[in-house]
Amino acid sequence: MLEVCNLSLADFATLARDDAERIETIPLLGMAQAGQDGFFDDAGLPVGEGWEQTELPRASDSLLSLRIVGDSMAPVYRAGDRVIVDREAREVRRGDRVVVRTTGGETLAKEVAALTPQTVTLASINPAYPPRAVQRADILWMGRILWVSQ
Repeated sequence: MLEVCNLSLADFATLARDDAERIETIPLLGMAQAGQDGFFDDAGLPVGEGWEQTELPRASDSLLSLRIVGDSMAPVYRAGDRVIVDREAREVRRGDRVVVRTTGGETLAKEVAALTPQTVTLASINPAYPPRAVQRADILWMGRILWVSQ
């Protein structure tokens, strides 16, 4: 049957979807714990039980990766850094770092400074760049930055 459908066994298994979705996680360390003896094995991996877990982003159509250009978010994000953005993570709060795509074609990586029903004020970390208020009607999408590779 696999040959007739031109599927590998792995492709077929992904179609089954009869298992509960597993969320990938990694151990969450507090910085105070990270410095204490006994929290890591000889290979440098966390040991013991009771770790809190950090949920990793799952691959989806709403995730995208962007490369940072410019210095408006320096020193947090530098030119060439890559960020992973979730366009479905629309419930943003003041202080969240986001990527905004405007109707004018701009793509901005900024920090949310203020939110009103009509506008979103976006701030740069670099003080050389002033905050910018963007009308919500001018925003195609806004997603939270989940991860950065520096």
